[in-house]
Parts: sequence; structure tokens; C-alpha cells
Amino acid sequence: MSKTTIVTWAGQILLAAFFGYAGWTKLTQTPEAMAAMGWNWTLEVPTWLITLIGSAESLGAIGLILPAALGILTWLTTAAAAGLLLLQFAAIAFHVTRHEFSVLWLNAIVVAIIALALAARLRPSGHLFRCPA
Repeated sequence: MSKTTIVTWAGQILLAAFFGYAGWTKLTQTPEAMAAMGWNWTLEVPTWLITLIGSAESLGAIGLILPAALGILTWLTTAAAAGLLLLQFAAIAFHVTRHEFSVLWLNAIVVAIIALALAARLRPSGHLFRCPA
């Protein structure tokens, strides 16, 4: 197994844990409970939006691991990473509009890890969606 493969999988597992936790929290906690955790924005958006974001994060977490690990529809892993990257860009825009600059460091780290995982998956073959060897 190459170093690139090991680093790619480590990044994907880290991202899956991050998004799995965030998604599960959004799907199982009340806005008030999330606000008590410091996610104050949850009190100011519709509940359906919190559920939508939580669902996207949870499905993205699953998509980062299962398709590539099982070797079935492996392009879904790349698609999940791309979708989570778009979700992070939306989160950054949301935080900037609310002047919540102190939280952007976490978004930047997550974007960097997703970008590295995507680069590793898209790099060698020229195929749009591929699984590293």
C-alpha cells in the first residue's frame, strides 16, 4: 500500500468521523441543545435546514468510506468528497455573512483535508472519478 493511499484513507476516515458527528448531532439534537454547544446559528435558521445539512453530512460521511472500502461504485467516494467540499464552501459563506470569523479556521482545515483527498483520488489516471490503488 502506497503512502498516498494511506494518507488518503486517513484523511477520509478523519473527515467521515467529523461529518458523521456533525451530521448525527444535527439530526438528533434540538436547536436549543446545539446552541448550548456553541452552535448559536441553529436558533436562527429553519429546522428543516438543520435536518437537510445533517442528512447531507451523514450521507457524505458514509459515502467517504463505504463505496471505496467495498469496491462498489467507487466513484461515489469522490462524489461524496466533492459534495462535502461544496457544503463547506456554503458554511464558510454563511459564517462570513454573520461575521463569525473566529470559526473559519476549522472550515479551512476541513477544506484542506477534503482538497487533498480529492487530489489523491483524481490525480493519476485522468478519470474524473477513481479510487486510489
